[in-house]
Amino acid sequence: MQIRKALKDFNQSDYWIDRKPLDSLRSFFHQSYPDLSLIPPFYCDHGKNISIGRHFQGNTGIVILDEAQVTIGNDVFMGPNVSLYTPIHPLSASIRNKDLEMARPIVIEDSVWIAGNVIINAGVTIKKGSVIGSGSVVTHDIPEGVFAAGNPCRVIRKIDEKENDIWQRLYKEYLCG
Repeated sequence: MQIRKALKDFNQSDYWIDRKPLDSLRSFFHQSYPDLSLIPPFYCDHGKNISIGRHFQGNTGIVILDEAQVTIGNDVFMGPNVSLYTPIHPLSASIRNKDLEMARPIVIEDSVWIAGNVIINAGVTIKKGSVIGSGSVVTHDIPEGVFAAGNPCRVIRKIDEKENDIWQRLYKEYLCG
């Protein structure tokens, strides 16, 4: 399959010097933009079921099993070793052993940050502006503007204006030295 060659070429590339292997890989995606940043290694099943918005930042070791549509919004950051799994297998061994598989889409809306070693399961939507903590296993939808973490992942708290004010102040201090 051509996607396998594109994955191999990208994963063995000097991605920081030569963007051609990344551009080749991107050509298999349903949608993506030139400002996509992705650090190898990366793996996907097909690529054609993946849509990625503008200003995507993907750290090393991302795995997307895209048997169903995976939609990633604008300004999404993913830490290392994030896995998105759309396939679903039957719990019953007698049915599972017949190689039955289904898949459900995953949606990650705009301005979401997914920290390292997070697993996102089939059928999940993570709403705009949310943050998923390291090591979480996301098995259900996450509402807008919250910090969620754990196994299973659950909402810890809402991200409020006070949080924004603190980071804006730190950002200004950083810029001004």
